[in-house]
Amino acid sequence: MKKIVLTGGGTAGHVTPNIALLPKLKEMGYDVSYIGTYNGIEKKLIEEIGIPYYGIASGKLRRYFDWKNFSDPFRVIHGYNQAKRLMKELAPDIVFSKGGFVSVPVVLAAAKRKIPVVIHESDMTPGLANKIALPKASRVCCNFPETQKLFPEGHALVTGTPIRQQLFNGDSEKAFTFCGFTEKRPTILVIGGSTGALRVNQAIHANLDALLEKFNVIHLCGKGKLEKEYDGRPGYVQFEYIGAELPDLFALADLVISRAGANAICELLALKKANILIPLSKNASRGDQILNARSFEKSGYSKVIEEEDLTNEVLLSTVNEVYENRDKYIAAMNKDQEKDSISMITDLFETVIAEDKAKKAK
Repeated sequence: MKKIVLTGGGTAGHVTPNIALLPKLKEMGYDVSYIGTYNGIEKKLIEEIGIPYYGIASGKLRRYFDWKNFSDPFRVIHGYNQAKRLMKELAPDIVFSKGGFVSVPVVLAAAKRKIPVVIHESDMTPGLANKIALPKASRVCCNFPETQKLFPEGHALVTGTPIRQQLFNGDSEKAFTFCGFTEKRPTILVIGGSTGALRVNQAIHANLDALLEKFNVIHLCGKGKLEKEYDGRPGYVQFEYIGAELPDLFALADLVISRAGANAICELLALKKANILIPLSKNASRGDQILNARSFEKSGYSKVIEEEDLTNEVLLSTVNEVYENRDKYIAAMNKDQEKDSISMITDLFETVIAEDKAKKAK
């Protein structure tokens, strides 16, 4: 039986594509293990589906000053030593990294033991964790053709992002009942990511009265970001995080307002959902979400509002414009040539494993 270690964590976007691969990997006869942080969101998501999970120490890689920058390198070193022991114990044929800071010691440990690594880079340009890991990667999977051009010819493959198949099987009536709505109206689904998006939350709350005149609103606020004062408003419901019910919420949604993390927007494209993207600003990030969002806007899939332009008037006018013209955005998404990302990536695993065996046999 072939063995694979999956890694990635910090946000749901670093975990859900790995989860999407699991049915195919099991069908192909892989023995799957997962390495993540001790208590990150990936631990809960992976343990819920019965995959063996191993937690290691990790330290965040920051571009800004923080006192933890002095202690986290020791956590990374500890995590690397733990990952080396796990590589020896698990003896995988291949490691697949979806990124996030926990993936760095895992990739480095795999390379140390000469275990081939495949990395998935979701964003237009590699994040810091993947920049460190890339020299150790046998292959790189990416979402954008622009990303592929950053690597030597034949090293990167445009696969897109693996999408969980259950997202396509939502039931809008179940969602309507689950949310406690009483009036059938167009529905807006607001997604700020698994950790939430304070600026987006504030904008929704500031415009809630106006939005509720026309729409029902489902608001995924992020952990610890619920605002109890808005509970009980007819047509409005808020959740910290949604798991099994997410496909139903997508099925009910006529319009999605979202951050522009690569995995999130790839799900919107796959589901053909008219959307407004509010990317994380450069003040709080390296600007990858802005690049992702502008690429989707250029293709006609999305409308973009940058945080600096997010006024009440802009939000409301954009919501109305995208909703009224949603068929135009959906038509553009329908022109997209869908990739079988799951098969492309799992086929790549087979290729890399075969290449590695041939190399070691020489």
